[in-house]
Amino acid sequence: MNKIDRRTFINRTALTGIGLSIVPSHVLGGKGLTAANDKINVGLIGAGTQAMKMLPEWLERDELQFISVCDPNKESYDYPLWGAPQGETYGAAGGREVGRRFINGYYAGKSGKSSYNGCSVYADFREMLEKEKELDAVFIMTPDHLHGVIAMEAMKKGLFVATHKPVSNFMNETRLTCDMARKTGLPSHCFAFKNPEEFYHMQNLINSGAIGEVSEFHRWTNRPMWPQGLPYLPAPAPIPEGFDWQLWLGPSKDRPYSPHYTHTVFRGWYEFGAGCMADMGYYGFWKDWRILGLGKPDNAEGNKNKVSQVKDFRSSWVENNVSYPFAGMANWEIPVENENRNIDVYWYEGGMRPPTPKALARNSRRIPGDGVMFIGDRGSIISGYGYNDPVLLDNKGNIQPLPDSSLEGADLRDENSEMIDAFKGKKPSRGSLAAVQNVAETVCLGNLAIRMDDRLEWDIQNMRVTNNDRANKYVSREYRPGWEV
Repeated sequence: MNKIDRRTFINRTALTGIGLSIVPSHVLGGKGLTAANDKINVGLIGAGTQAMKMLPEWLERDELQFISVCDPNKESYDYPLWGAPQGETYGAAGGREVGRRFINGYYAGKSGKSSYNGCSVYADFREMLEKEKELDAVFIMTPDHLHGVIAMEAMKKGLFVATHKPVSNFMNETRLTCDMARKTGLPSHCFAFKNPEEFYHMQNLINSGAIGEVSEFHRWTNRPMWPQGLPYLPAPAPIPEGFDWQLWLGPSKDRPYSPHYTHTVFRGWYEFGAGCMADMGYYGFWKDWRILGLGKPDNAEGNKNKVSQVKDFRSSWVENNVSYPFAGMANWEIPVENENRNIDVYWYEGGMRPPTPKALARNSRRIPGDGVMFIGDRGSIISGYGYNDPVLLDNKGNIQPLPDSSLEGADLRDENSEMIDAFKGKKPSRGSLAAVQNVAETVCLGNLAIRMDDRLEWDIQNMRVTNNDRANKYVSREYRPGWEV
């Protein structure tokens, strides 16, 4: 196929859901194989620690062909890794050249050739989208503040979009991105979608009526695993060679470079990240929303820790309006879709969590460091964060045996198959941008309430806080000229 026909064919296939069943098997490459013109050509945007962690499993999928890598960092070995220090003198590798070498090396090995040079590199994603005419999809693995603007630009080009969480760290970009995905009808996917067996067992347990009608649930995380919470901006530093600071900033207004903004630690800054709630909330809330059928909230209340300093021999509080807090909590009243009732949802971060129920304490047990607790009118369920190790309590606080649970009828496709099937037009992804929108907007509103340390009343349609005008300043970022959305 020529370039235009190929792009048109793939897009129409995905949008109409006809699949590729009408194409003879010899064109497709035979049973279980994928012909070259059937592959989904992918551009990887962002080549940091998370991208390099996920890249090997993507490369193993014969349906995907990575043809380009984009990152404003050329190559460096200073990306922080998770875990306790072990005496390392350098960090993980990251940057566009690291990504290109990995991809070319994989395809060379797979083909049995000594080398492969089919992967291009760019510093600017806009240049990639303009020049790479063979692209079918982009995988967005950048810092949070770039997700939405890249996704929208890609969809304008007719490309499929897969992005890591969050959709964006600001409400207006989140709304615009999800609405654009719905309006264009282009297949999309968010990598935070998880579909483990534990999800179906928890769904069965709740739907069995074991705890009655759920009226509230609590979810908590021990994150952050990165520095945040201080009310001060970091000291400026020289921009490293091979790193384009202005491209990294993207839509954000100019400021002096600091390594304390970039790579893994961007999550802790209001301007560049979306904090613990986006980092872990997407994984947990999305499954909760699917089970309970929840919509968007029109309110949120947040609170956070205080920060103090001694200055001029006076100790006093200092306002922190630059980074997410050391610890915080949020709660919402969330409507149940197609029902005339709300569920109270509670979020805890930074090691905060609900008190241990007395029934667990009587049995010398404690709630986990990360977890979820569903409360109904007949009892409650407490489990690990991913629904692992559930404990069922009756309304008198007694531990009860778990009822039998079957996986019959469960669609247990792995997350990558879910995405690929959508991109090939076989079946819409349950992890699409439209599917995550209610959760994404809930997270944005919750983070805003924590930042304001206040209860916010939210006009969903007009995207405006009605009781705290100062909060409206942070519904959207202040855009660098030329980057407005």
